[in-house]
Amino acid sequence: MSEDSGKASILLRCIAKAIDFLLIAAAAKLIPQVGYYAGLIYILISDGLFAGSSAGKKIIRLRVVSASDNSVCSFRQSVLRNIPFFAAMLLYIIPLIGLVFTGIIAGIELLLVIGNREGKRLGDEIAGTKVIEA
Repeated sequence: MSEDSGKASILLRCIAKAIDFLLIAAAAKLIPQVGYYAGLIYILISDGLFAGSSAGKKIIRLRVVSASDNSVCSFRQSVLRNIPFFAAMLLYIIPLIGLVFTGIIAGIELLLVIGNREGKRLGDEIAGTKVIEA
């Protein structure tokens, strides 16, 4: 799929995000003192890494680009587009409430991706980005 051909597959996006969350969970488990905080930072800047791809997106061959000109996602855009997931991760450490809130955020973001013609979630609308197949 070329950069101007539209949105990336929802399934591929979900797989890429799952890979990213597995990496965060592994860091939190392997380095308990700082892994959770490293995961919080990673979730914010992840889409500014690897020429617009988080580790999960890089593996699945997706890229985040600016919706206006298809330029590579900047670190600023990455922070803006990942604020909803950052908020969910902040609350995740609160038993039950965090899990429910995380599920709500993930569900809303998924519904927005499904319902948006360009496949944009709330974070993409905030940052002015879209996800494409690289």
